[in-house]
Amino acid sequence: MRHRKKGRRLGRSSSHRKALMKNLATCLLLTERDDMFYEGLVQADGKTAVNPPKYKGRITTTLQKAKEVRPLVEKCITLAKKALPHMEAAEKLNTTAERGTDAWKQWREGEGWQKWNAAIAPAINYRRRAFALLGDKEAVSILFEDVAPRFVDRDGGYTRILKLAGVRLGDAGVQGILEFVGKNDRVKVKSAVKPAFGAAEETASEEPVAEEKPAEEETAAEEQTSAEASPETEETSSEAQEPEASTEDE
Repeated sequence: MRHRKKGRRLGRSSSHRKALMKNLATCLLLTERDDMFYEGLVQADGKTAVNPPKYKGRITTTLQKAKEVRPLVEKCITLAKKALPHMEAAEKLNTTAERGTDAWKQWREGEGWQKWNAAIAPAINYRRRAFALLGDKEAVSILFEDVAPRFVDRDGGYTRILKLAGVRLGDAGVQGILEFVGKNDRVKVKSAVKPAFGAAEETASEEPVAEEKPAEEETAAEEQTSAEASPETEETSSEAQEPEASTEDE
């Protein structure tokens, strides 16, 4: 029984599992590289170019591995966030002189360097702790320079896990996406113009309705039209009777 033993073994030894977690966390951070890094890179065959990742700040792995590596990634981001105030304070005390010049040597031997060293020391400590967790200098530099400033105003919850519907070919493993929050957010787009059903009803009600004529007026108008049409019928009947009279005279 595994009572009071948290975490997943993932079918690996302890050393293999630690290396796997470091690799996954490093891969997630390295997706934030600039696209200029991939120019001129080719694969092992020497011909196929290496393309930058389609979505930065995202990796696809099994759901169980994503759940295991998520605490490690968020711990590294927390360490980098704690180092940001010390880095800003040290930047104010730093000199603008080029390294090796007389001005830089004078600053290096004076009290300015002592103050800068005291201010930057906690940041270096956090940087070394992050390197012990990740084991990659490039990933640590991306963490402190690009990722951590993005989450200054956020208290935890820097990543999300999305379960994919399709399983992995070969072993039917459940797949998931581990990505940084705020990078590939899904935002519902609301329509700018809403259908104005109420306004249409109001305009329809405001249109003038044709008044119905009383029944007496309608009957009077019908009689008048029939009276106007009766003289014409009488004239036509008289014209039709005249030829009959002429034939009788003959």
